[in-house]
Amino acid sequence: MVGKASLCTARFSAAVAVLATAGLLAACAVGPNFRVPAPPEISRYTQELLERQTSSTDAPNGVAQIFLQGRDIPQEWWRLFKSRELNSLIERSLQVNPNLQAAMFALGATQESVYAQEGHFFPFVQANFIPTRQRSSESLSPVTSSLTAFTFNLYTAQVLVSYTVDIWGLNRRTVESLQAQADLQRFEVEAAYLTLTSNVVVAAITEASLRGQIDATNELISINTKMLDITRRQLEAGFVNRSDVAAQEAALAQVKATLPPLRKALAQTRDLLAALSGGYPSQGPRETFKLEMLRLPVDLPVSLPSQLIEQRPDVRVAEQMLHAASAQIGIATANRLPSFTINANGGYVSTILANLFNPANQFWLLGANVTQTVFQGGVLFHQLRGAKATYDQAVWAYRAAVIGAVQNVADVLRALQNDADALRAARDFERAAKISFDLARQRLETGNANVLLLLTAQATYLQAEIQVVQARAARLSDTAALFQALGGGWWNRPEAPAAPKILDVGTGWATTLIDRHY
Repeated sequence: MVGKASLCTARFSAAVAVLATAGLLAACAVGPNFRVPAPPEISRYTQELLERQTSSTDAPNGVAQIFLQGRDIPQEWWRLFKSRELNSLIERSLQVNPNLQAAMFALGATQESVYAQEGHFFPFVQANFIPTRQRSSESLSPVTSSLTAFTFNLYTAQVLVSYTVDIWGLNRRTVESLQAQADLQRFEVEAAYLTLTSNVVVAAITEASLRGQIDATNELISINTKMLDITRRQLEAGFVNRSDVAAQEAALAQVKATLPPLRKALAQTRDLLAALSGGYPSQGPRETFKLEMLRLPVDLPVSLPSQLIEQRPDVRVAEQMLHAASAQIGIATANRLPSFTINANGGYVSTILANLFNPANQFWLLGANVTQTVFQGGVLFHQLRGAKATYDQAVWAYRAAVIGAVQNVADVLRALQNDADALRAARDFERAAKISFDLARQRLETGNANVLLLLTAQATYLQAEIQVVQARAARLSDTAALFQALGGGWWNRPEAPAAPKILDVGTGWATTLIDRHY
């Protein structure tokens, strides 16, 4: 009996599935079919032709950088700075940075939404068993045909199948919209990945710059301290007066006053690096950075503008927002059209449990339902108009993202050209200031001092040294900004970022999601 019942149910479900599949194949999806917008019709980033290379100087990190049009970006571009400490810090940050991990879990959630919606392509099937004890009215005939008792047991075992035929593509457009949102989140992950790596590189360069400025300031403090000792001795010998000593004391105090802001900025940068690598400020990064530890990349890839829109995560996010908005127009259109549903119900009913699956107790029902909204106060009409307005908004947002991306690259290219010129000018300034300062110091040591000239020379030399350090750091930072502006090379990774990790509450240890049991 049970075997025959199972066979009957299987045939019944198969018949419904065939009807549903036929309806799906015959259906069409209303609304616009999304097309990726064409790339911008430009061949270069700047109005004038980009110079093939920057200027150079004899300062550290003063080599000329060469722009290579159309060259692809390496997947781990930060390795071009040739710093093992930087590589180690970035690898650790990619594993435990909270923002990146949160973005990856958000991606998992949106993808599961797609899978859940795809389930509506199949019939909705329920099986139930309903045992009841009931009494019928004595003034009526007994409900059952086999019993004369008015109180009896009734057992029902049945399978219910319902399927809404996707004639207008409502479900397909819904899946399309959700998939676009999942793709959007995937590019949000890439944006978080790129932002994290770029922020770590820039923070490391900032730390190196601050350490260089602190070293230069300490060197000048040492020099000014020695000069103050000489000035005091010359005061005792009668070569200078007390105002000269006071001026030198003021100059030393002024140089010392520049140290606390630099130390403050350095401490805050270290806190930032700790946070980026998933730690607390008290834990701090193990690595320290100096400008001498970072090599300036010489060969700089420059993607074509037509490639940029495929490489920039923010542009791809805007593209998927446009895609999702396009699908929403189809959803709003389909909601205004009739819906077609197939319903089926089959099973067995009996007053005796042992005899439930007797063929004589079998029943079934097959029906259809067509539903059309006649009046709803203009809700569906305005929802369609709202979907179209949202699409137009997404069109302009996409255009803004493309323009912003091209502008970003153009700004960085101009910055790199000017950074090289700034370093060369700062190096010439430092060289001339050093000569002037050395001559003024020699006069002081020989007793033929012009204190005003000396103070001016040492202030100028301090400014020149700081400018060289800042110019070196600017070249490194803007080089990192170029790789970020061009998209960071995420498309060259063999696989997506590492599997998401969650924190095991109570232990604090990170475990992969697949290791957890729910």
